[in-house]
Amino acid sequence: MPFTLGQRWISDTESELGLGTIVAVDTRMVTVLFPAIGENRLYAKNDSPITRVIFNPGDTITCHEGWQLEVVDVIEEKGLIAYLGTRLDSGETGVTLREVMLDSKLAFSKPQDRLFAGQLDRMDRFALRFRARKYQSEQYRLAVSGLRGMRTSLIPHQLHIAHDVGRRHAPRVLLADEVGLGKTIEAGMIVHQQLLAGRAERVLIVVPETLQHQWLVEMLRRFNLRFALFDDERYAQAQLDSDNAFETEQLVICSLDFVRRNKQRLEMLADAAWDLLIVDEAHHLAWEEGQPSREYQVIEQLAAHIPGVLLLTATPEQLGMESHFARLRLLDPNRFHDFAAFVEEQQHFRPIADAVTGLLADKPLSQDQMNMLNELVGEQDIEPLLQTANSERDGKLEARQELIAMLMDRHGTSRVLFRNTRNGVKGFPKRELHEIRLPLPTQYQTAIKVSGIMSARKAVDERARDMLYPEQIYQEFEGDSGTWWNFDPRVEWLMGFLTSHRDQKVLVICAKAATALQLEQVLREREGIRAAVFHEGLSIVERDRAAAWFSSEEEGAQVLLCSEIGSEGRNFQFASQMVMFDLPFNPDLLEQRIGRLDRIGQAHDIQIHVPYLEKTAQSVLVQWYHEGLDAFEHTCPTGRAIYDRVYTQLVEYLASPENSDGLQAFIADCRKQHIALKSQLELGRDRLLELNSNGGEQAQALAEKIGEQDNDTELVNFALNLFDIVGINQEDRSDNLIVLTPGDHMLVPDFPGLPEDGCTITFDRGQALSREDAQYVTWEHPIVRNGLDLILSGDTGSCALSLLKNKALPVGTLLLELIYVVEAQAPKHLQLTRFLPPTPVRMLVDRKGTNLAGKVEFESFNRQLNAVNRHTGSKLVNAVQQDVYAILQLAEEEAAAQARQLIDAARQEADEKLSAELSRLDALSAVNPNIRQDEIDALESNREQVLSALNEAGWRLDALRLIVVTHQ
Repeated sequence: MPFTLGQRWISDTESELGLGTIVAVDTRMVTVLFPAIGENRLYAKNDSPITRVIFNPGDTITCHEGWQLEVVDVIEEKGLIAYLGTRLDSGETGVTLREVMLDSKLAFSKPQDRLFAGQLDRMDRFALRFRARKYQSEQYRLAVSGLRGMRTSLIPHQLHIAHDVGRRHAPRVLLADEVGLGKTIEAGMIVHQQLLAGRAERVLIVVPETLQHQWLVEMLRRFNLRFALFDDERYAQAQLDSDNAFETEQLVICSLDFVRRNKQRLEMLADAAWDLLIVDEAHHLAWEEGQPSREYQVIEQLAAHIPGVLLLTATPEQLGMESHFARLRLLDPNRFHDFAAFVEEQQHFRPIADAVTGLLADKPLSQDQMNMLNELVGEQDIEPLLQTANSERDGKLEARQELIAMLMDRHGTSRVLFRNTRNGVKGFPKRELHEIRLPLPTQYQTAIKVSGIMSARKAVDERARDMLYPEQIYQEFEGDSGTWWNFDPRVEWLMGFLTSHRDQKVLVICAKAATALQLEQVLREREGIRAAVFHEGLSIVERDRAAAWFSSEEEGAQVLLCSEIGSEGRNFQFASQMVMFDLPFNPDLLEQRIGRLDRIGQAHDIQIHVPYLEKTAQSVLVQWYHEGLDAFEHTCPTGRAIYDRVYTQLVEYLASPENSDGLQAFIADCRKQHIALKSQLELGRDRLLELNSNGGEQAQALAEKIGEQDNDTELVNFALNLFDIVGINQEDRSDNLIVLTPGDHMLVPDFPGLPEDGCTITFDRGQALSREDAQYVTWEHPIVRNGLDLILSGDTGSCALSLLKNKALPVGTLLLELIYVVEAQAPKHLQLTRFLPPTPVRMLVDRKGTNLAGKVEFESFNRQLNAVNRHTGSKLVNAVQQDVYAILQLAEEEAAAQARQLIDAARQEADEKLSAELSRLDALSAVNPNIRQDEIDALESNREQVLSALNEAGWRLDALRLIVVTHQ
């Protein structure tokens, strides 16, 4: 194309320069002024890396004065272009805009504009963009979306609860699973789903002060959620930046004490427009009718302002009916406003639960039970169902299952309370106790005797705590020179045990960090035993490294020495040997310790070794835990209740272990209390509620469905391709691990989710569960989601040109590969992507407008294509620009037809599903008062907004690739 003064061109290599204008032409060179930067560029006339810019009818262009023109016709005269069209601001028609008057800062966003301007991408980027569109659309449509990206085992009852509650509008529920069944994980799964779906954006977690860091780590390591921990210092700092300190962060964790201490702070917290509140250890919120505690009032005030509330609590029956009512009252004060009425209602549901127990056990129903069930269901005739369920006819099993499903929907608290017990959830290992009784060294005897004289004035419970750790008493007695490990028989036993079990991972827990550190030194220096140390003095990163070293099969540590904090929140179920070097003060901490190994999915029986010194508080405690509470070999739901009852007597025996008068009678009495209370809890089990909580076969199917998507090869291939194109360095390590580090020439300076010093990732769930230093990458991981957003939100890969070597086709044959996107715009919380995610429609169109995409699959076709350098490609595009424009025009009609078909199908699906869900909730609200009206109203509003948004859905060209046939 000859150069003419006033023509507009764009640089192939520096598109950021904007539109340039030809200002000088001589025999060999051409000068282009780029007004956007006020600079000239000099190019050779032959083979210059610049492309002529010519717009087409239908395009919208901008004048340098700021107004816009919709192009109707393109007129060329003496090498210069004039555009004829309609001025958009005034509606005036027949307006002419000469190309020299075009805005120099004009950006080319449409794929066809970028093609005609010579802004060509690499072939691999085009392929990556199409795959990103395809995979993103598929992921949005999955029913288990939001449940796959967590670093957790696929445990059916947890997935069932998360799936049920996580999809609700502003869920308000009580999670009351027994210890070890994963309430924290269930809450995290719900939060993760609510955030991903857009149902929640701001989340507040209120926990006891001692659990703040545990929650912080759990949310980050398991769910990739970065919460901010608010204490007095963080609050004061945030107040400098905002009128309301809590509006500076979207995700916040704080302690109940932090909230309770300051009235103004509480009011700010309540005014901060949270979407979801999580309260852990909610059973500690004391309440009596007319006398609620300050802690209870604080949570009550927050719960009144925040739409969604999750309360995590101990098993309700353990705490008494009044305490249980107090929790439910926080969730729905209108529904649970009268304690006496609540007690009466619960008694009404007891016979229903008994009937369900019979149905589950395949026992015949009594006539009274049949009458009761008939009356309960009421609105439909279930007599035939009852007769079949109570017979030996075909269909008996199905009839019983249908009856149970009906009753679950109508159960008093089944929508607000979820509780699983170990009796109802299978998959736990056995626990075996090994007591190692050892003599009390004379050095300790002397130190304890002197300490007893000096500590006579101490409170008895303080003295009892001291007596649990004789090594500390000795060190205080001897000063810094007290090398207790030289004579303590527990140390000798531990070294012998570890050397005889060198092929096994062993978790050693002691109460104090100092003890753990001293033991590590002794093990290393005396026996060369590799031991990692894990204590509260380490940063989160250092703790991760210690845990990772312990978990590594290759050259990993044999032993992990933990202080008490090591028994909080961490999962070491790849080990089955546990040594308790000392014992914790209360049964809750004991269960927490054992719970690090005693988890669903543990492949081996757990061996619990307790070396203890005779005639010490440890010997009393091991006897009380084992013989009084059976707390080592079984979970102990009665432990805390009995501990609170007998605390005064217990600490007396611990403070004076040499005085054993009455100890056996005391332990026997505790055993009786334990058996009685456990029987009472068993009798109080609500099998219907448990069945609703664990999800049965549906929950199992859900876990299997998610498991089938693990180790997705398409994800691995896509992610590695994404990292490569973005410019992220990848280094393979052993154990299915990959180390990612920022490259020197990345598409963006800082890739979201990739730390400056890099990170270790794995695509294997099992590996992620044992290696907490490695991030578990799924389609829901931030690094993948950010990568998808990076590619799809910009122009990357939206325009390419390739050569197809095919002698069966004439040289110069043109094909246009078009990727349209069908989408609807709506607020995220509507979750429109369930029905119509941004969906790619691929077309492969020839000069006649024939669409060949159905016959030519993308991946195999992509492998046949060859790249063209950008400069040659620009010249080629200029030569066929009018042909390409004509093909685009021909393709529009079919693209519109396919898009409308997708939109109609999405609208029909949304109408059917949302109407069915609404009808079910509406019907159930008549028989189950726990169906909240605001939930029904929200669903109705959601349905109307979704259908309205789908009516406005449209489509656009997202990417194109020009393919030119060649024989060379």
